[in-house]
Amino acid sequence: MNIQYLKLFVRVAAMRNISQAGKELGLSAAVASAHLNKLEESVGVRLLNRTTRKVSLTEEGEAFLPHAEDVLESVAAAEASVGSARTMPSGVLRIAAPASFGRMHLVPALADFMVVYPNLRVDLRLSDAMVDLVEGGFDVAIRNAKLLDSSLIARKLASDRRIVCAAPSYLEKFGTPESPRDLEQHRCLHLSGLDTWDFGDGAGSVRIKTLGTLRADNGEVVRDACVAGLGLAQSSVWCVYQQLASGELVEVLADYPSLSDTSIWAVYPSSRLLALKVKAFVDFLAGFYGEPPYWEAGCSEY
Repeated sequence: MNIQYLKLFVRVAAMRNISQAGKELGLSAAVASAHLNKLEESVGVRLLNRTTRKVSLTEEGEAFLPHAEDVLESVAAAEASVGSARTMPSGVLRIAAPASFGRMHLVPALADFMVVYPNLRVDLRLSDAMVDLVEGGFDVAIRNAKLLDSSLIARKLASDRRIVCAAPSYLEKFGTPESPRDLEQHRCLHLSGLDTWDFGDGAGSVRIKTLGTLRADNGEVVRDACVAGLGLAQSSVWCVYQQLASGELVEVLADYPSLSDTSIWAVYPSSRLLALKVKAFVDFLAGFYGEPPYWEAGCSEY
């Protein structure tokens, strides 16, 4: 059975589009369709329902898919068993990452990573939308949210501590909050969907529904608005560490830690064999960021 046909079938099953799956594998739509025809001929059943608008798996295709995936994993394991010890990662590494974190902390890491692994080419997609790794054909995604898909494997890369901060100009004009309850009387800046802030107060927790004067879907925009004195913001330290160091922002409510702390994760589809290029990338990032991560260095002095 032709392995390339199986690869194409598995990608079509995930993407539900023959042209896109073929393009991903360097095939024209006509050649991809011909390859699928030959695969169906070799197994003696129709695996795909194809119309001008969409592609779906037949009942036989649904049954065949996990076996095709197993074959591909076995082939990859066999190749790795004789080659991984002496072969540098190569090919294309497709990465999805949040926009702000990607620009600030992933691109600098890639600059060093690609020197260490010159045979790799990187296809990087930055978006704050939660992408589907399998459907999108990504090898790995960087996330700073809880892992919801149990079919994915996750590895923690770094902590993601969140603080409340403000520009000195704002505090001079409106005063400094002394407790989380004081936030109800202040102007607050919101990242979309995060207008409720949770804090520890020593005896438990307190939840504050903050009054928003500006809402944005990008963390760097919220940070820059905070620097401009438009209000208080709850931000990840990785996003504001440079402004804290320069004095453009100062932390407030340091005695009331945020209970919304998350972590930076590398996530990738479950497999018995972790692709060499993915393992190399994830291991590199974990070492590059460190624990505590470099953006936390000296934060206690700000």
